[in-house]
Amino acid sequence: MENPRPEKVAVVEEVKAKIEAADAAVLTEYRGLNVSATAELRRALREAGGEYKVYKNTLVRFAARELGLEMDELLTGPTAIAFVDGDPVAVAKALKEFAKTNPALVIKGGVLDGQLIDESGVKALAEVEPREVLLARFAGLLAAPMQQFAGLLQALPRDFAYGLQALIDQGGAAGAPAGTPTAEADAPADDTPAEGDAPAATDPETPAEESADTAQES
Repeated sequence: MENPRPEKVAVVEEVKAKIEAADAAVLTEYRGLNVSATAELRRALREAGGEYKVYKNTLVRFAARELGLEMDELLTGPTAIAFVDGDPVAVAKALKEFAKTNPALVIKGGVLDGQLIDESGVKALAEVEPREVLLARFAGLLAAPMQQFAGLLQALPRDFAYGLQALIDQGGAAGAPAGTPTAEADAPADDTPAEGDAPAATDPETPAEESADTAQES
């Protein structure tokens, strides 16, 4: 601009500051919207985290160029910009829903993460699930492995005890002669020795020796 008026310079600086501070900015054409419809749109965007402002294309073009953004193709017809402070998806959804019942609103494109996007980019953004839903799903993905890991930790002592008992049982079975009944099978249920008590040792030849000595003495 040659010899710009101070008020125009102020508007250019305002647009620059808003684009830089916003999480996203969506450019629209509002030709044909009456006052009540425009007020309804502003309210819907405000609830979604957006601010709807009308600017002259020339001033927006200067502001965009100073930011390194060439958006001349988007600056045709009367232009209003929805500046997003928060979730761009919510604002894109609000614009899409409003345009369904108000065809006069035309979504032209915008700026997201410092990059230009076209109309299809804004509409694709409107199809994305809200941030809260995505975060909840991500948290669920993180929680699932942790729950499985916690279950594994709980199962370790139990499985270790089962495995140890199996080894003990296998060792006992290996030490017993084939066909010999086990002590558990022969012993009555009420005569089972207490845990830690060893059964009294018996020598099958002792009675025969005692009988032989007795016979010799007599």
